[in-house]
Amino acid sequence: MAAILDCRGLTCPQPVINTKKLIAESHPAELYVLVDNPASLENVSRFLARNGYAVTSAEERAGVWRIKGEGSGAPVAEIKDAEYVACPTPAAQPKTLVLITTDTLGRGDDTLGQALMGNFIATLPELGPQLWRIVLLNGGVKLASTEGKALDGLKALEAAGVSIFVCGTCLQHYNLLDKKQVGETTNMLDIVTSLSLADKVIRP
Repeated sequence: MAAILDCRGLTCPQPVINTKKLIAESHPAELYVLVDNPASLENVSRFLARNGYAVTSAEERAGVWRIKGEGSGAPVAEIKDAEYVACPTPAAQPKTLVLITTDTLGRGDDTLGQALMGNFIATLPELGPQLWRIVLLNGGVKLASTEGKALDGLKALEAAGVSIFVCGTCLQHYNLLDKKQVGETTNMLDIVTSLSLADKVIRP
């Protein structure tokens, strides 16, 4: 009976390690290894070939490769490790910081500007995981303490893991220290450091 080893979701070299363990413990005459990335496909195929298995099929279906290895079924005297192809390293997620310095968006009618700011914050999740931090300065701190669509949006972003910094000096100036409902009260040093660490700064 063929052995089936499911390595989907595993990055190299784990699929090879699991395959090595399988043939060391049960030395199957026929086995199938499922992988879902090209590096693991090549590494597992090479590993099996180096250890006396004939790799007879490696077909892709919906992003999954099914590697078939056929051997003698006899214990392998000395298991030879694969010569690994380079395993891709995920690129670091760029950090985008949004700097908001007023509670309205644009100039003209303030009622319209507040509505636009609410829409702007509600749309920020579209930036995806690159959205790292929101900094509220000057009149922007009012968004952290005033009921409305903007505050709801900030709360949702914070719950999703986005860091929100609210200027403490600004809160004190507007007498809002005890009314802040979202974010971390912070200082100018932390704000300047955040700006320097960000890969991109958006200022509406």
